[in-house]
Amino acid sequence: MKKLLGLMLLLPATTSFAQKPDTLTIEKIMRDPKWIGVSPSGINWADDSKKIYFKWDDDASGNTVLYSVNPGDNRAQKVSIADQRSLSTDNGDWNKKHSQKIFSKNGDLFLFDLKTNKTTRLTNTIAQETAPAFSGDETKIIYREDNNLFAISLKNGELVQLTNFVRSATDKKGKEKPNEQEQWLKKQQLELFDIIKEQAKEEKKDSIQTELLKPEKLKEIVIGDKRISGVKLSPDGRFITYRLTKRADGVQNAIVPNYVTASGFTEDIPNRSKVGRASSTSETFVYDKRREAYYPIITSDIPGIKDLPDYLKDYPDELKERQKQNADRPVTVDGVLWNESGSNAVVIISSQDNKDCWIMRLDPVTGKLTLLDRQRDEAWIGGPGIDNPGNAGFIDATHFYYQSEASGYSHIYVVDVENGTKKQLTSGKWEVQTLQLSNDKKTFYFTANIDHPGITHFYSMPVAGGSPVKITGMKGGNEVTLSPDEKWLAIRYSYSNRPWELYIQANKPGTKAVKITNSVSAEYLSYPWRDPEIISFKNRYGADVYARLYQPKKADPAKPAVVFVHGAGYLQNVTYSWSYYFREYMFNNMLADNGYTVLDIDYTASAGYGRDFRTGIYRHMGGRDLTDQVDGVKLLVNKYGVNPKHVGLYGGSYGGFITLMGMFTEPDVFAAGGAIRSVTDWAHYNHEYTSNILNEPFTDEQAYRKSSPIYFANGLKGNLLMLHGMIDQNVNYQDIIRLTQKLIELHKENWELASYPVEDHGFEQPSSWADEYKRIYKLFEGTLKK
Repeated sequence: MKKLLGLMLLLPATTSFAQKPDTLTIEKIMRDPKWIGVSPSGINWADDSKKIYFKWDDDASGNTVLYSVNPGDNRAQKVSIADQRSLSTDNGDWNKKHSQKIFSKNGDLFLFDLKTNKTTRLTNTIAQETAPAFSGDETKIIYREDNNLFAISLKNGELVQLTNFVRSATDKKGKEKPNEQEQWLKKQQLELFDIIKEQAKEEKKDSIQTELLKPEKLKEIVIGDKRISGVKLSPDGRFITYRLTKRADGVQNAIVPNYVTASGFTEDIPNRSKVGRASSTSETFVYDKRREAYYPIITSDIPGIKDLPDYLKDYPDELKERQKQNADRPVTVDGVLWNESGSNAVVIISSQDNKDCWIMRLDPVTGKLTLLDRQRDEAWIGGPGIDNPGNAGFIDATHFYYQSEASGYSHIYVVDVENGTKKQLTSGKWEVQTLQLSNDKKTFYFTANIDHPGITHFYSMPVAGGSPVKITGMKGGNEVTLSPDEKWLAIRYSYSNRPWELYIQANKPGTKAVKITNSVSAEYLSYPWRDPEIISFKNRYGADVYARLYQPKKADPAKPAVVFVHGAGYLQNVTYSWSYYFREYMFNNMLADNGYTVLDIDYTASAGYGRDFRTGIYRHMGGRDLTDQVDGVKLLVNKYGVNPKHVGLYGGSYGGFITLMGMFTEPDVFAAGGAIRSVTDWAHYNHEYTSNILNEPFTDEQAYRKSSPIYFANGLKGNLLMLHGMIDQNVNYQDIIRLTQKLIELHKENWELASYPVEDHGFEQPSSWADEYKRIYKLFEGTLKK
């Protein structure tokens, strides 16, 4: 009885302790994220710049609704369903005076007039009218329907079809033209039977008369089985450009089995192909309406079109064969951009091997190209704003702006398309991350990390160049949406220990940003979340590496440490803003509360640090990105007193891959590892991501062997925990199963696999999140505190 009473007295005390607001538990931090609060998202301005619209769940009830706020009173209010129906969308095209906007909504076209604040419906059909834009003289609306281009006159409402793309050629009666066999049979009938000859004569007479009375038919452009995209009319109305893409044959896709289904049967989920698959090919054409002629843009004369990548020097036989073939590399014309009058056109072209990006002037009459700028990267073309038509365009009739990493960092350049003169407008060891041109084309607005790699601000600069002017002032992450009249900034702002909130600020340097939303819950604020110290250190190659450091108030006697490895590879996590990995941020706080020192590194290949850092893993993933983790551990040992025998690491996706490589190739550095949704063999990952970094398995096998954990599994010494969703459509479950079989065959015993039957790559169920992090925490507690 005394024992029972003692337990009864103990239970309330234990429960009370577990619920103390300043105590973190895995069950608490891995709940549905609504417990933190729901940040505003989907920020859009009204066309008249008088309201900001955004989605928000202000009370974390699970019901996200549309709100609006007026910069005048700064009070957020819910938008009624009736008002939502009348709203325009954030897509569309403004006229030159910025007084009218044409947009598509639910497949119909609407015209908004800023002066009257009225919206006029132009179409009401069951067809899908999309991608509307003003014609060059602004007398018509140009739009697409079923891949064809149409024009509506704003003067008299006349509707004109501008293109006639067809799958196969048709005869004069509109029927599909007969094939060779059918033509032969028809010829035979004419030869054998007089009655057929007489009928043919009569039909010919009738058809001549009919043809004379018929209106002129729009020229057919046969596209066959190719996919059409990028249909665009030049501002002067003469030229139409379009791209035809032919799908590659014989591409085999993976299948992901789904075991927990409503039917009770295993169901297959069709999935992606694997790296090295055959790629689609495309050609871009010009249709000259005046001459009724269509012809391809000529790419065979592009400078360097036959250049081979340097890595082939490691494969002399392959290099010799490629040199013998002397073939043009496949390229893609990513965009055709015109000046306002249509007197100049520029195309952005990328090579399919992603080693080159060309900016070239197009002569639309001949389809010939003239080089304006070439970016060649023996690793791969990338970086913010690079190879992106949305971040390029004409300032005036002859000057074209774009972004380039030629200096080692993504910066703004301008080229004169008529004489080829280039000018770099921004410079420094920082990146231009977003870029837009003002309505009057006199100012650039851009986001950049000038002050510190982990701090973004919004800047302005004259198009002629000069010193960037900082407009935002809050230290952290500033995601800015400029109002259509360019007088206001809608800022989604966050700090390292505070989630995103909406602010409004006048578009003037030094003005104060006014906070609109208060999303964070009282429960979240009841804990003193760390503002992790951002430190930097030199890696073994002399480069600066930035990291977030979480220090315990009282270190555990074992002096343990954990390294968190962010995912995605090319992603920046060491910032003064709220992390995409907010669950891991909270878990790192919990680890620090329990005596661990935690280091979160922006390793080589992370975003935000320029070209050399971005491409530092070319042909060797698990090389410099891993040695940065090892160098970070040395810092922890030498400067922060960590026990070198008590270091673990964990991460998901790319972070899981690094965890495996650390456990297999640096077993004396890492005693334990939690590898979540990990790539185990890059030859089984997707083509778009992997081929840039490692080329292709059958052309650069060395790179795949150096970079894939499955080849190094025999090096495992410490304790490894692997965790993977069984319906992962990004890193397939097959990947972890192949590694599991390898570990079995190697007779390794110090590993475990936790499988999650209903989880894709990004886990959704709080129970799954809690289970995996309980297992990771148990692993660290059992191995790093001995």
